[in-house]
Amino acid sequence: MAVARLKFLDKDEEDLIHASSIETLEDFGVLIRSPSVLKMLGDAGAKIDMRTMIAKIPEDMVNDAIRKAPKSFVMYSLDGKHDLKIPADPFPYQGSNGIGTYMTDLKTGKKRATTRKDIADFARVADALSGIDFFWSNVTAFDVPEKTHMVHALWVAFQNCTKNYGTLTLSREDAKAQIELASLVVGGKEELKKRPIFHSLCCVVAPLSFERGAVEGQVEFARAGIPVISMSMSLGGLSAPVTLAGTITNANTENLASLVITQTAAPGAPHFYCCESTPINMVTGNIVYESPEAPLIAAAAGQMSKRYGLPTFTGSWGANGDVPGIPLSFSELSAIALTLFTGTDLSAGAGGLEQAKGGSLEQLVIDAYLWDNFKGFLRKFEISERTIALDVVREVGHGNTFLTHPHTGKNFRKELFFRDKEKLKFEATRSTAMVPEAKKIVERILKEHKPKPLDDDTIRKGNEIISELDKRLAH
Repeated sequence: MAVARLKFLDKDEEDLIHASSIETLEDFGVLIRSPSVLKMLGDAGAKIDMRTMIAKIPEDMVNDAIRKAPKSFVMYSLDGKHDLKIPADPFPYQGSNGIGTYMTDLKTGKKRATTRKDIADFARVADALSGIDFFWSNVTAFDVPEKTHMVHALWVAFQNCTKNYGTLTLSREDAKAQIELASLVVGGKEELKKRPIFHSLCCVVAPLSFERGAVEGQVEFARAGIPVISMSMSLGGLSAPVTLAGTITNANTENLASLVITQTAAPGAPHFYCCESTPINMVTGNIVYESPEAPLIAAAAGQMSKRYGLPTFTGSWGANGDVPGIPLSFSELSAIALTLFTGTDLSAGAGGLEQAKGGSLEQLVIDAYLWDNFKGFLRKFEISERTIALDVVREVGHGNTFLTHPHTGKNFRKELFFRDKEKLKFEATRSTAMVPEAKKIVERILKEHKPKPLDDDTIRKGNEIISELDKRLAH
């Protein structure tokens, strides 16, 4: 099947990046700030310096991890209606943005701090939108203890969204609590292994380091069968070489190291190769999702992921401007959109503001509507003798029309993509009507949409688990 793809690397360039990553892992190593994870890797064959906390990973451990990693699996929904089969086909699965520190208030439009109720609202809106396939908590709850806010977000999501949820972890205990809550929902830890209803981003701290809480949580998730996304955010000029080749290689090295950790902890555990790397803004130091280099880095990462046969997360989506709407230029929007042509299975970013610092319910609607129309570029097409249709060409003859031939009527609906005209209104950049219309849609969803609730006993037990965790980690 033919499908549009953005290719950046030649085969010999792929080979060089892979060889450079292996050289880095073997000779320079990665910093892992966890004695238990270092011991686990050492027992499996890595060279460990407990004083410096450096793990040097031999090539055979990398190759073994690549072999053990599953090439396909399912990320399950709570209701069974939104299960995500990996690899994605025909379109990448789209998700919301994650853990912003503020939102624009739906009534006033002003920035404000966020709470559990706001997470619930984002979850319900995401649940209702066809352009959102999985949910990340767009914002952070500041009305709960800091050490348990990820557990609270997961529990709120389970009660307000049936789609697969994406989390982060702050510690081993945090990860265990999230696993316990999900097990409660699905009927036990063994059932959760069979039907993982959430996944976890386990971010590498570039360059080439793993924080203790996150990496120990990653091990717990892997052992529980929760899909792990090893997000590298190597930033060119800041946490990676400013050259694209250097940034790409750093991201690839971090992904391979993370994969080794997952597969050493639990051979066969589901794992995504993930890269959300860009250059930095050389004036502000910020990440620049809309930079011209971002889709090229994503394309290279996608190629490296496919080289290893791994599930891939190299796409980004959403305007992510300073205010709700589409306040970006054509070239900036194009840079973001091009990351979807990288062979990615997952993409995320809908509903984000200001380079993911904040969130907006209206923006979640706008980005989801844009995605519903953008999918047309990513369809697969059959190229065969049947679809070339030389027999039809002969029947129509020279200088005549194909419009009235039965072949056209039979095939045009599956060959051509028809944009939703109502949703096209949300693609007019700088439109003054876009955000007010999105606000009305949000208000309607919050009034009318009721996701299937958890039963009262499950909610009671889950609340008890969180209450106990809050008390335990408060000291």
